[in-house]
Amino acid sequence: MSPSEAEVREMVRRALNRVLESPASAAVSRPGADLPTALPSAARPTLIDEAAVRNLPPGTTLPIPPGALVTPLARQVAQERNITLGDANAPVADSRISPTQRVAIGADHGGYAMKEALKPHLQSLGYEVVDCGAHSTDAVDYPDIAYAVARLVADGKCANGIIIDGAGIGSCMAANKVPGIRAALCYDHATAVNSREHNHANVLTLGAGLIGANLAKQIVSDWLATPFGSGRHAKRVEKIMAIEKRYLK
Repeated sequence: MSPSEAEVREMVRRALNRVLESPASAAVSRPGADLPTALPSAARPTLIDEAAVRNLPPGTTLPIPPGALVTPLARQVAQERNITLGDANAPVADSRISPTQRVAIGADHGGYAMKEALKPHLQSLGYEVVDCGAHSTDAVDYPDIAYAVARLVADGKCANGIIIDGAGIGSCMAANKVPGIRAALCYDHATAVNSREHNHANVLTLGAGLIGANLAKQIVSDWLATPFGSGRHAKRVEKIMAIEKRYLK
């Protein structure tokens, strides 16, 4: 008799816990030593499994400690229950500042350097910056970063968001899956202005591998400074959002 799906999940969870607790999984070699020495239990990574996510109320945020291991099933359940797997060290937006003066920004490892260059530029323009990661050049998955930025915009905590990866395409796709988001990949002055004036974009994506830091700063400045054109454009943007609403019912 084949095990049920719940039994399989429990077996996988127990297996992962055994691996994390075993000396071999946490071994480090000392210079000149022939045998590895196990790390103390406090140094072992935290495991975030499906059970830890399933019991949370939908729409909440689960802080993820640095170095924690999140199982694929936990990520799937989080997506199904609209739960954000967040960085425990991520900064909190200042509630005293209007969302219109707050920009959420995020990047994967390929866009990290450009993100760091854009943060002081945004501050010089008078914006509060909410950094959603990544916080180093260590490899991360761009959909996680795109979702973190998009959620802040969709929830009204930030009026606008900026996401950077290698080409800007994948982050744009991921962000546009979040209801209420109109993300646009821009690569020059014309696309920046058009996305705001015609399409009322509220998230900007950039490709760090395609443009330089100076051009990125100019695009950001032009994008944020361009108001929505309204008029004939409003009717078309409403039709874009109407398509989204059909699938939310």
